[in-house]
Amino acid sequence: MTALAKGELYDPFLALGYQKDTKGKHLIRAYLPSAETVLFDGKNAMTRVEGTDFFEVVLPISFKIGSHYQLKWQEKGSRKWAEAYSPYSFLPQVGEMDIHLFNEGKHHHAYRFMGSHLKTVDDIEGCLFVIWAPNVKRVSLVGDFNSWDGRRHPMRAAGGSGLWELFIPGLKHGEHYKYEILSQKDQLLLKTDPYARQMALRPETASRIVEDDTYEWKDKAWQKSRASFDWQHKPISIYEVHAGSWQRPAPDEFFNWDELGDRLIPYVKNMAYTHIELMPVSEHPLDQSWGYQVTGFYAPSARQGTPDQFRAFIERCHLENIGVIIDWVPAHFPKDSFALARFNGDALYEHADPRKGEHKEWGTLIFNYGRNEVKNFLLANALYWLEEFHIDGLRVDAVASMLYLDYDRDPGEWIPNKYGGRENLEAVEFLREMNQVVHQRVPGAVTMAEESTSWPMVSRPVELGGLGFTMKWNMGWMNDNLSYIKQDPIHRKYHHNKLTFSQMYAYSENFVLPLSHDEVVHGKYSLYDKMPGDHWQKLANQRLFYAWQYAHPGKKLMFMGGEISQPEEWNEMTQLNWHAASEGDRHGVNLLVADLNKLYRDCKPLHELDFSDKGFRWIDCNDSDQSVLSLLRYDQEGNHIVCVFNFTPIPRHDYRIGIPTASDYTEILNTDSSYYSGSDCGNSDTISYEEKPWMGFEQSISITLPPLAALFLKVKK
Repeated sequence: MTALAKGELYDPFLALGYQKDTKGKHLIRAYLPSAETVLFDGKNAMTRVEGTDFFEVVLPISFKIGSHYQLKWQEKGSRKWAEAYSPYSFLPQVGEMDIHLFNEGKHHHAYRFMGSHLKTVDDIEGCLFVIWAPNVKRVSLVGDFNSWDGRRHPMRAAGGSGLWELFIPGLKHGEHYKYEILSQKDQLLLKTDPYARQMALRPETASRIVEDDTYEWKDKAWQKSRASFDWQHKPISIYEVHAGSWQRPAPDEFFNWDELGDRLIPYVKNMAYTHIELMPVSEHPLDQSWGYQVTGFYAPSARQGTPDQFRAFIERCHLENIGVIIDWVPAHFPKDSFALARFNGDALYEHADPRKGEHKEWGTLIFNYGRNEVKNFLLANALYWLEEFHIDGLRVDAVASMLYLDYDRDPGEWIPNKYGGRENLEAVEFLREMNQVVHQRVPGAVTMAEESTSWPMVSRPVELGGLGFTMKWNMGWMNDNLSYIKQDPIHRKYHHNKLTFSQMYAYSENFVLPLSHDEVVHGKYSLYDKMPGDHWQKLANQRLFYAWQYAHPGKKLMFMGGEISQPEEWNEMTQLNWHAASEGDRHGVNLLVADLNKLYRDCKPLHELDFSDKGFRWIDCNDSDQSVLSLLRYDQEGNHIVCVFNFTPIPRHDYRIGIPTASDYTEILNTDSSYYSGSDCGNSDTISYEEKPWMGFEQSISITLPPLAALFLKVKK
């Protein structure tokens, strides 16, 4: 009793609930440090144990041992009475199989018993809490319901599993709580629930009790079709969005998911994107982190509302045939003392040695992927978003930092693996298992790796030696092509290989071509401002560059703001510059992106063989002197589209290219059209072919190439 009152008792059931006195009589004991008077079952006065805040009552002979009982008490200095069933009359609630699978790292739905769950036990409503905190002296629940006093609700240890549990009757949806942990070194820690499914709005850091998922989904048709989604041969055009800064009701306010959906979903549908990719939606304390410093891995951020509002947003996307991908961050977590860092007083979720457990540049910690319970936390989290929120895919952030032990480290600052190499073998196995579990349990869901190195077979099956991702971001294409387009056109002929080099490796992975948020922040300029020349040339270059992205093999991704030619860099603290986007010729870029999406979606040669060299052929990749490229895109039936690009501001008349069929052609896209605010230089409705061999083809056509523009041509029927 003394140990419990000091907050030092490992097993509270030794002192609370059913006990026997020295004479063998059965009694009930409770600890209520703020109570003046306590009644047992609402009528029998309990006696204060002298000099303590413990209260006892000898059980009547008629009382059945093991029954649940209520305590009614009056707080000191108050006339009000409180009443509740005692948590210390309930048997353990966590099953042995759950414990076993969790400790083995194989409980893929650990979130269904870990954390807080409202439930009914023996016809009594309350909340069951389960937490993993091994090697500590004591764990307690604290919250408004017990005046944040860790002595009031100490938890029961589940053997040597490291799990602690407690069922507290009477708690309801919305209650705030945390865990108070007494470490082996007598540190008193106050931690949020790693498995909390909702958190208080920052700057508050408490976890919140929420109802288990009872959302009645209306997207069954989408789910059914997604299960057989042929992602290799279907168009995937992704609009990357930061939910907090796409649009805002006021500078310091956010739209909730309902309000954002009213605006974003119709816009994305009108722009003909197939998917929205949301930058991290999990709870995070700092707006400026963009969501990548996650402190609530299972909690959609309170900035945009409740979990059910997020579910409704995703459902609305699906009903409009828009998929939803989220950024997922298993590469690191922040050092905030209220969250995962040194959770039990020592390194638990992270490695103890900073040479393996810390990203110094980012100021974050690295998960210990070799620890079963940590791996289980992350594996279950991946499935949680896919299954509980019907998310269609995960874009995995900073994969390179996971794969390499020496990532961003100088010699002597990292520890080689058991073979003496730089590969993080535990992270590799984790990623492989994650991809296998996701693809097995959620058919049709995609995983995308942001991986910036030449690690082989990132998007190849695990059974073939790959990492198992569906797709990989093509960072090489992005870097080379942005480097090229920033060049003054007069110098571009010296950098021509930056455009053509990607064909050397374009089919080694299933690539996504990303123009992401990372390229328009921190002094990198907006996409508009990267372009050389005057205002007209900047817009023309931007239109040309987007057409090049859509013609190049690979799925497409564009960060918000790029499609409206926003002049400024992205700023997460304010909404996009919609006013500038609606002004004059900038609107032409927006119109072009919408048409590119529609053309890419509806024209099979532009998407059906994105991952196969059978879908691509150069017409001429060697005209560096004039900075012109011409190519063919094919579908599985052999139909083709001709794409020609002029990367100089000089119109080129009578420019001849070879063609694969003896057919007339017609323009289906001209980025210099006046509709897109161009100069309207182009070709007539019919481009007649000639029986004149050219560039290895038996026939050819002569065309006019507009300045800083792209032409897409198809056979005229």
